Amino acid sequence: MGDALDFSGKLVLVTGGGKGVGRGISLRFLEQGAEVVICGRQAPESLPEHEGRSAHFTPCDVRDIEQLQGMLDDIVERFGRLDVLVNNAGGAPHADAATASPRFSESIIRLNLLAPLNLCQLANQVMQRQPEGGAIINICSVSAVRPSPGTAAYGAAKAGLLNLTRSLAVEWAPKVRVNAVTAGLILTEQAELHYGNADSVARVAAGIPLQRMATPEDIGDACLYLASPLSSYVSGADICVHGGGEKPAFLEAAGVN
Repeated sequence: MGDALDFSGKLVLVTGGGKGVGRGISLRFLEQGAEVVICGRQAPESLPEHEGRSAHFTPCDVRDIEQLQGMLDDIVERFGRLDVLVNNAGGAPHADAATASPRFSESIIRLNLLAPLNLCQLANQVMQRQPEGGAIINICSVSAVRPSPGTAAYGAAKAGLLNLTRSLAVEWAPKVRVNAVTAGLILTEQAELHYGNADSVARVAAGIPLQRMATPEDIGDACLYLASPLSSYVSGADICVHGGGEKPAFLEAAGVN
Protein backbone atom coordinates (compact mmCIF):
# COMPACT_ATOMS: atom_id res chain seq x y z
CA MET A 1 0.00 0.00 0.00
CA GLY A 2 2.83 2.38 0.80
CA ASP A 3 4.45 1.79 -2.59
CA ALA A 4 1.14 2.55 -4.29
CA LEU A 5 1.29 6.09 -2.90
CA ASP A 6 4.94 6.62 -3.85
CA PHE A 7 5.03 9.29 -6.54
CA SER A 8 8.82 9.44 -6.85
CA GLY A 9 9.75 10.18 -10.44
CA LYS A 10 6.25 11.44 -11.25
CA LEU A 11 5.41 14.95 -12.44
CA VAL A 12 2.25 16.55 -11.06
CA LEU A 13 0.76 19.86 -12.23
CA VAL A 14 -1.57 21.66 -9.80
CA THR A 15 -3.25 24.82 -11.05
CA GLY A 16 -3.61 27.45 -8.35
CA GLY A 17 -1.31 25.29 -6.24
CA GLY A 18 0.27 28.08 -4.19
CA LYS A 19 -2.51 28.78 -1.72
CA GLY A 20 -5.66 27.41 -0.16
CA VAL A 21 -6.86 24.05 -1.40
CA GLY A 22 -4.25 23.96 -4.15
CA ARG A 23 -1.44 24.34 -1.63
CA GLY A 24 -2.78 21.44 0.41
CA ILE A 25 -2.91 19.28 -2.71
CA SER A 26 0.63 20.30 -3.69
CA LEU A 27 1.96 19.48 -0.22
CA ARG A 28 0.43 16.01 -0.25
CA PHE A 29 2.10 15.14 -3.56
CA LEU A 30 5.43 16.60 -2.39
CA GLU A 31 5.21 14.46 0.75
CA GLN A 32 4.86 11.40 -1.47
CA GLY A 33 7.95 12.19 -3.53
CA ALA A 34 6.46 13.80 -6.64
CA GLU A 35 7.92 16.67 -8.58
CA VAL A 36 5.18 19.30 -8.37
CA VAL A 37 4.61 22.23 -10.72
CA ILE A 38 2.16 24.91 -9.63
CA CYS A 39 0.88 27.81 -11.66
CA GLY A 40 -0.94 31.07 -11.09
CA ARG A 41 -1.06 34.62 -12.29
CA GLN A 42 1.28 35.66 -9.46
CA ALA A 43 3.87 33.74 -7.52
CA PRO A 44 2.85 32.82 -3.96
CA GLU A 45 4.65 34.42 -1.02
CA SER A 46 6.25 31.05 -0.36
CA LEU A 47 6.35 27.85 -2.35
CA PRO A 48 4.88 24.62 -0.97
CA GLU A 49 7.78 22.52 0.28
CA HIS A 50 8.54 19.32 2.14
CA GLU A 51 11.86 18.31 3.66
CA GLY A 52 13.82 20.72 1.51
CA ARG A 53 12.00 19.93 -1.72
CA SER A 54 9.88 22.74 -3.17
CA ALA A 55 7.23 22.96 -5.83
CA HIS A 56 8.22 24.65 -9.08
CA PHE A 57 6.24 27.79 -9.94
CA THR A 58 5.39 28.89 -13.46
CA PRO A 59 3.35 32.04 -14.16
CA CYS A 60 0.21 31.27 -16.13
CA ASP A 61 -3.28 32.68 -16.48
CA VAL A 62 -5.24 29.48 -17.03
CA ARG A 63 -7.90 31.41 -18.94
CA ASP A 64 -5.39 32.12 -21.74
CA ILE A 65 -4.96 29.17 -24.11
CA GLU A 66 -1.62 30.40 -25.41
CA GLN A 67 -0.23 30.60 -21.87
CA LEU A 68 -1.54 27.10 -21.18
CA GLN A 69 0.14 25.74 -24.29
CA GLY A 70 3.40 27.47 -23.36
CA MET A 71 3.27 26.04 -19.85
CA LEU A 72 2.72 22.47 -21.12
CA ASP A 73 5.52 22.85 -23.65
CA ASP A 74 7.88 24.04 -20.90
CA ILE A 75 6.91 21.15 -18.60
CA VAL A 76 7.53 18.55 -21.29
CA GLU A 77 10.84 20.16 -22.30
CA ARG A 78 12.05 20.37 -18.69
CA PHE A 79 10.70 17.17 -17.18
CA GLY A 80 9.91 15.04 -20.22
CA ARG A 81 6.53 13.91 -18.87
CA LEU A 82 3.23 14.80 -17.21
CA ASP A 83 1.72 12.12 -15.01
CA VAL A 84 -0.99 13.94 -13.09
CA LEU A 85 -3.00 17.10 -13.73
CA VAL A 86 -5.08 18.59 -10.93
CA ASN A 87 -7.41 21.30 -12.22
CA ASN A 88 -7.83 23.24 -8.98
CA ALA A 89 -7.81 26.93 -9.97
CA GLY A 90 -11.24 28.50 -9.80
CA GLY A 91 -13.67 30.37 -7.63
CA ALA A 92 -16.07 33.29 -7.80
CA PRO A 93 -17.02 36.38 -5.79
CA HIS A 94 -20.59 36.81 -4.57
CA ALA A 95 -22.89 38.29 -7.20
CA ASP A 96 -26.65 38.68 -7.54
CA ALA A 97 -27.75 36.62 -10.54
CA ALA A 98 -30.42 39.22 -11.36
CA THR A 99 -27.88 41.98 -11.90
CA ALA A 100 -24.60 40.22 -12.78
CA SER A 101 -23.30 41.45 -16.13
CA PRO A 102 -22.85 39.09 -19.08
CA ARG A 103 -19.14 39.87 -19.00
CA PHE A 104 -18.92 38.83 -15.34
CA SER A 105 -20.78 35.57 -15.94
CA GLU A 106 -18.63 34.74 -18.95
CA SER A 107 -15.46 35.32 -16.91
CA ILE A 108 -16.65 32.94 -14.17
CA ILE A 109 -17.52 30.21 -16.67
CA ARG A 110 -14.23 30.73 -18.50
CA LEU A 111 -12.24 30.24 -15.30
CA ASN A 112 -14.22 27.34 -13.83
CA LEU A 113 -15.18 25.35 -16.93
CA LEU A 114 -13.46 26.42 -20.14
CA ALA A 115 -9.98 26.72 -18.62
CA PRO A 116 -10.07 23.19 -17.17
CA LEU A 117 -11.40 21.86 -20.48
CA ASN A 118 -8.59 23.49 -22.43
CA LEU A 119 -5.93 22.25 -20.02
CA CYS A 120 -7.42 18.76 -19.99
CA GLN A 121 -7.09 18.64 -23.78
CA LEU A 122 -3.46 19.74 -23.70
CA ALA A 123 -2.57 17.35 -20.88
CA ASN A 124 -4.27 14.46 -22.68
CA GLN A 125 -2.11 15.04 -25.73
CA VAL A 126 0.98 14.52 -23.57
CA MET A 127 -0.40 11.62 -21.53
CA GLN A 128 -1.63 9.64 -24.55
CA ARG A 129 1.96 9.50 -25.84
CA GLN A 130 3.26 8.05 -22.57
CA PRO A 131 3.30 4.24 -22.18
CA GLU A 132 1.69 4.53 -18.71
CA GLY A 133 -0.76 7.29 -19.70
CA GLY A 134 -1.80 9.62 -16.90
CA ALA A 135 -4.48 10.83 -14.52
CA ILE A 136 -6.55 14.00 -14.55
CA ILE A 137 -8.42 15.23 -11.46
CA ASN A 138 -10.93 18.07 -11.64
CA ILE A 139 -11.67 19.84 -8.36
CA CYS A 140 -15.41 20.50 -8.23
CA SER A 141 -17.70 21.83 -5.52
CA VAL A 142 -20.91 21.00 -3.70
CA SER A 143 -22.19 24.12 -5.46
CA ALA A 144 -22.47 21.89 -8.54
CA VAL A 145 -25.03 19.58 -6.97
CA ARG A 146 -27.15 21.92 -4.82
CA PRO A 147 -28.50 25.47 -5.23
CA SER A 148 -25.72 28.05 -5.28
CA PRO A 149 -27.37 31.41 -4.50
CA GLY A 150 -24.97 34.30 -4.90
CA THR A 151 -22.65 32.21 -7.08
CA ALA A 152 -25.06 30.87 -9.69
CA ALA A 153 -22.65 31.01 -12.63
CA TYR A 154 -19.98 29.29 -10.52
CA GLY A 155 -22.32 26.47 -9.54
CA ALA A 156 -23.41 26.02 -13.15
CA ALA A 157 -19.79 25.93 -14.33
CA LYS A 158 -18.84 23.33 -11.71
CA ALA A 159 -21.85 21.23 -12.70
CA GLY A 160 -20.57 21.40 -16.25
CA LEU A 161 -17.13 20.32 -15.05
CA LEU A 162 -18.64 17.21 -13.44
CA ASN A 163 -20.30 16.24 -16.72
CA LEU A 164 -17.12 17.02 -18.63
CA THR A 165 -15.21 14.70 -16.30
CA ARG A 166 -17.51 11.79 -17.10
CA SER A 167 -17.39 12.43 -20.85
CA LEU A 168 -13.61 12.71 -21.03
CA ALA A 169 -13.24 9.54 -18.97
CA VAL A 170 -15.08 7.66 -21.72
CA GLU A 171 -13.32 9.33 -24.63
CA TRP A 172 -9.76 9.10 -23.34
CA ALA A 173 -9.75 5.63 -21.81
CA PRO A 174 -7.82 3.44 -21.34
CA LYS A 175 -4.65 5.57 -21.34
CA VAL A 176 -5.98 8.51 -19.32
CA ARG A 177 -8.23 8.29 -16.29
CA VAL A 178 -10.35 11.36 -15.51
CA ASN A 179 -12.05 11.85 -12.13
CA ALA A 180 -13.52 14.60 -9.99
CA VAL A 181 -13.38 15.58 -6.34
CA THR A 182 -16.48 17.41 -5.14
CA ALA A 183 -15.27 19.48 -2.22
CA GLY A 184 -17.48 20.69 0.60
CA LEU A 185 -16.84 23.58 2.99
CA ILE A 186 -13.11 24.05 3.47
CA LEU A 187 -11.15 25.84 6.18
CA THR A 188 -8.49 27.86 4.37
CA GLU A 189 -6.57 31.01 5.23
CA GLN A 190 -9.45 33.00 3.71
CA ALA A 191 -12.30 31.10 5.37
CA GLU A 192 -13.46 34.07 7.44
CA LEU A 193 -14.05 36.06 4.24
CA HIS A 194 -16.66 33.48 3.24
CA TYR A 195 -18.06 32.29 6.56
CA GLY A 196 -17.53 35.19 8.98
CA ASN A 197 -15.50 35.31 12.19
CA ALA A 198 -14.24 32.37 14.21
CA ASP A 199 -17.57 31.94 16.00
CA SER A 200 -19.39 31.82 12.67
CA VAL A 201 -16.92 29.28 11.32
CA ALA A 202 -17.52 27.13 14.42
CA ARG A 203 -21.30 27.27 13.90
CA VAL A 204 -20.89 26.28 10.27
CA ALA A 205 -18.67 23.36 11.28
CA ALA A 206 -21.24 22.23 13.85
CA GLY A 207 -23.77 21.79 11.06
CA ILE A 208 -21.56 19.29 9.24
CA PRO A 209 -22.04 15.63 10.26
CA LEU A 210 -18.32 15.13 10.91
CA GLN A 211 -18.35 18.31 13.04
CA ARG A 212 -15.58 20.12 11.21
CA MET A 213 -14.84 21.80 7.93
CA ALA A 214 -12.42 20.15 5.52
CA THR A 215 -8.77 21.07 5.42
CA PRO A 216 -6.93 21.56 2.12
CA GLU A 217 -4.99 18.39 2.93
CA ASP A 218 -8.26 16.41 3.07
CA ILE A 219 -8.78 17.29 -0.58
CA GLY A 220 -5.14 16.41 -1.26
CA ASP A 221 -5.64 12.95 0.23
CA ALA A 222 -8.49 12.26 -2.19
CA CYS A 223 -6.29 13.43 -5.06
CA LEU A 224 -3.48 11.08 -3.99
CA TYR A 225 -5.88 8.17 -4.15
CA LEU A 226 -7.28 9.13 -7.56
CA ALA A 227 -3.79 9.61 -9.00
CA SER A 228 -2.40 6.36 -7.59
CA PRO A 229 -2.52 2.71 -8.72
CA LEU A 230 -5.02 2.13 -5.90
CA SER A 231 -7.63 3.68 -8.20
CA SER A 232 -6.46 1.99 -11.39
CA TYR A 233 -10.06 0.89 -12.13
CA VAL A 234 -11.63 4.22 -11.17
CA SER A 235 -12.46 6.66 -13.96
CA GLY A 236 -15.38 8.98 -14.55
CA ALA A 237 -16.00 9.00 -10.79
CA ASP A 238 -16.86 11.82 -8.42
CA ILE A 239 -15.55 11.52 -4.87
CA CYS A 240 -17.47 13.75 -2.47
CA VAL A 241 -15.22 15.11 0.28
CA HIS A 242 -17.77 17.03 2.33
CA GLY A 243 -17.84 15.47 5.77
CA GLY A 244 -21.21 13.85 5.21
CA GLY A 245 -22.85 16.83 3.54
CA GLU A 246 -25.20 19.36 5.05
CA LYS A 247 -28.36 18.73 7.01
CA PRO A 248 -31.55 19.59 5.08
CA ALA A 249 -32.80 23.00 6.20
CA PHE A 250 -36.32 21.68 6.79
CA LEU A 251 -35.10 19.55 9.72
CA GLU A 252 -34.09 22.63 11.70
CA ALA A 253 -37.18 24.53 10.61
CA ALA A 254 -39.34 21.64 11.81
CA GLY A 255 -37.44 21.35 15.07
CA VAL A 256 -36.32 17.82 14.22
CA ASN A 257 -33.04 16.74 15.81
